[in-house]
Amino acid sequence: MQIQPNERDKIAFYLANKLSIRMIARRLNRSPSSISDEIRRNSYHGVYSPIKAQDRANFRKKMARKRHYLKNKETAQYVIDKLKLGWSPEQIDGRLKLEKGYRVISYECIYQYIYSKNNKNKKLWRFLPLKRKKRQKKLGRKVLKSKIPNRIPIHLRDKSIELRKTFGHYEGDSIIGRQTKGKVIHTEVERKTRYLFAQVINAKTAQETLNAQIKIFKDYPAFSVTTDNGTEFTKHYELSKLGIKTYFADPYCSGQRGTNENTNGLIRRYLPKKTSFDNLSQRTLDAIVWRINNKPKKVLKFHTPQEAFSKQLSINSVRNEH
Repeated sequence: MQIQPNERDKIAFYLANKLSIRMIARRLNRSPSSISDEIRRNSYHGVYSPIKAQDRANFRKKMARKRHYLKNKETAQYVIDKLKLGWSPEQIDGRLKLEKGYRVISYECIYQYIYSKNNKNKKLWRFLPLKRKKRQKKLGRKVLKSKIPNRIPIHLRDKSIELRKTFGHYEGDSIIGRQTKGKVIHTEVERKTRYLFAQVINAKTAQETLNAQIKIFKDYPAFSVTTDNGTEFTKHYELSKLGIKTYFADPYCSGQRGTNENTNGLIRRYLPKKTSFDNLSQRTLDAIVWRINNKPKKVLKFHTPQEAFSKQLSINSVRNEH
């Protein structure tokens, strides 16, 4: 049963008198989760008002009766205008909530709107970051049984690595050119500093990949690397000889290696998809890597990965001296 107007008055009164959510729930004979959800959904700038809470509840009820949130012309035009500015559906959703004080529309609805048959001629997909004509199905691929020996899942990775508290932990991947056979770029990104290493290798094989990793890690502190489940990482256990553990992300969960995925996207600005790597030299790739590593990042408080990496090396050097 939904929270009633008289209950909203009591919730506001109890909150003003510093009662806990559990105490309010007991007095109203409600579950604590129901009271918590009511306060979370209907507070405005952190303040719960029974009048404003009722207004929001009425608005959601009214909108729920509509076939689609974007049947509202004003909201639809807002979405289209922001898409043309390069905003993602999630950014549009978040900004609308910020401006209105309540959630107007979910980004999932925006995606459905973009790819609906009624909007086929508008070609709104052109304004999305990946510009896909057709939306990919979620969980559309079968997860194959891993063929990687001694595979250690990412869930066993130390918490300090996840929180980027320690230096020397990397995310690795391969970037493929126009042809699946031939030269490939192997990348490693240090998680804490976002510093990029990249090597041109002759083929996407386990041995070539291992050689690239050894070349990258031999002169710098390296304690772990997290990769996807590609067959090029089947010789990962060889890295243990250097004291490096390898962790594997869940299948099709690229977000678990987001640092590497985002950095590979920066390389793609210089070497777009379908670019042939046949004539790509290490010298050319090094120039691209230098640009990326010397570009300030907001996440580093506008320091560059080069500056952050060098600072960590100097800190490690001082520690080793003592």
